[in-house]
Amino acid sequence: MSGFSRPGAIDLSAFKTPAAQPAGAGAGSSAGGVYAVDVTEQTFQSEVLEASTRHVVVMSLWTPRSPETATFNATLTQVTDSYGGKILLARVDVDANPQIAQAVQAQGVPFVIGLVSGQPVPLFQGIVGEEEVRRFFDELVNVAIAHGLDGTAEPRGTTAPEAPVETADDPRFEAADDAFAAGDLDGAVAAYEALLASNPADTEAAERLAGVRLMARTAGADLDAAREAAATAPDDVDAQLLVADLDVAGGHVDDAFSRLVDLVRRTSGDERERVRERLLELFVVVGSDDPRVAPTRRALASALY
Repeated sequence: MSGFSRPGAIDLSAFKTPAAQPAGAGAGSSAGGVYAVDVTEQTFQSEVLEASTRHVVVMSLWTPRSPETATFNATLTQVTDSYGGKILLARVDVDANPQIAQAVQAQGVPFVIGLVSGQPVPLFQGIVGEEEVRRFFDELVNVAIAHGLDGTAEPRGTTAPEAPVETADDPRFEAADDAFAAGDLDGAVAAYEALLASNPADTEAAERLAGVRLMARTAGADLDAAREAAATAPDDVDAQLLVADLDVAGGHVDDAFSRLVDLVRRTSGDERERVRERLLELFVVVGSDDPRVAPTRRALASALY
């Protein structure tokens, strides 16, 4: 596929790979349906991996922090519907589902890939025109047919999707949101840091900064290699911090918190402070009201004192 040049293989091993289904499995579709579904980490296996063994799935990663990506999702949905079930569009909110973003190594949104029999086919990153979308989708359908996959999806509705409600963008976050949407994570981090420097009490900016920092630290990281490095060098603070980051990004929050509390117990001085600060930042990432935060705060206090 031309038009997509970011290097690196996409790894979906964090999700259970389904057994192959016969090509063409699944019922035919009815004309005029809506062939799009919002996917979460909990429904990813059934709605994306398993579905892709019956028909083509296109996955669109987006963020509600960028109205342009929501508008582009509406375009993708309309184009997908015109294929009459040859394609199912799976929309993924990366803010709510960071494990999926990590699995496909998304460094910016919108980020669009196809899946054929459980195998990812990179399409494009960024907003493209409708004709370009159709060209990519045509090529993807041809690839699927060449591999014996010609089933059709069931429609998920009977009416066209509503246009996204236009909301006023918060001018505070304009620079950071523009950088994030362009895949410039370092630029987004710098913009949020500048906001916090001018207003340390801005909790929303702090939450956004923590999330983008996590994405920047884990971008392109190999989980298996990181785990091996951490196991080989249990006192290597950088190695342990990376695995903790990857665990939070992958939804293994308890493992990350336990790792860092244990690391606080084994370190001292500046290294201990680095670990403590990272753990506090990960509390912000998962949310202060998350039930795992309070007991970990108590464990951290015990480890420190």
